[in-house]
Amino acid sequence: MYFLVPLIPFLLSAITLSQAAPAGNSINTDTTTKTTKTAQLNISNLPVGAIITHCTIPGTIALTFDDGPYIYTPQILDILAEHGTRATFFLNGHNRGNIDTSPEVVQRTLAEGHQLGSHTWNHPSLDTLSYQEIVQQMTLLEETFMRILGFFPTYMRPPFLRHTPVVLGAMADLGYHVIGASVDTKDYENDNPDTNWISFEKFLREVDAGGTIVLAHDSHQHTVEILVDNMLAYVKRRGLSAVTVGQCLGDPSEHWYRAGR
Repeated sequence: MYFLVPLIPFLLSAITLSQAAPAGNSINTDTTTKTTKTAQLNISNLPVGAIITHCTIPGTIALTFDDGPYIYTPQILDILAEHGTRATFFLNGHNRGNIDTSPEVVQRTLAEGHQLGSHTWNHPSLDTLSYQEIVQQMTLLEETFMRILGFFPTYMRPPFLRHTPVVLGAMADLGYHVIGASVDTKDYENDNPDTNWISFEKFLREVDAGGTIVLAHDSHQHTVEILVDNMLAYVKRRGLSAVTVGQCLGDPSEHWYRAGR
């Protein structure tokens, strides 16, 4: 499963996709049309255009990192490799993280068995945008993924976890699985060595309460230097398996990406 890079082009070549790009000022409300479009775009059993916050495979937990790739991403990849752990990275096109300027980090992340997802082009709050602007945020990033890898993700996370029916309708039309979080470390509020423990304690409470999809950021120094090791140590003590979002949802890796629509 982890030797995904050489398999992706072969797997994707077998997928027949439509040329259905959303248009207009609002979501298509024709149920039959939308159902047909979704079926053409998506071969996974997972829902599209619906928020997913919990793993479905017992004993798994998914660590996810937003806003990269950034200067700390290679370090977090080293830590994950030391622990033999796979994670999911939701990437931006042009924000603090920038996949255009760090293609080698994107390629390394994929090659080491981690999952890549979309976090929009430049990290706007999607609930403030029109349908067309939401689609543009996603397709601009798709084009950049295509230039770097030759395919783009089927998973995304909305910036700030904010969404509306318009946002979710756009994601359904584009064929995206929308990943939320049931554990939010708020690590951006505690990016220093004196308060990072607050994020760790929040992680502990929410995992103990049944949370399984964890939100953190590879764009914050002390997340990488302190929080990740602490989270992984606790995951090990709990006897959980830290895997990608796709794995924790039982979704085969050939469903995580596509080469067009």
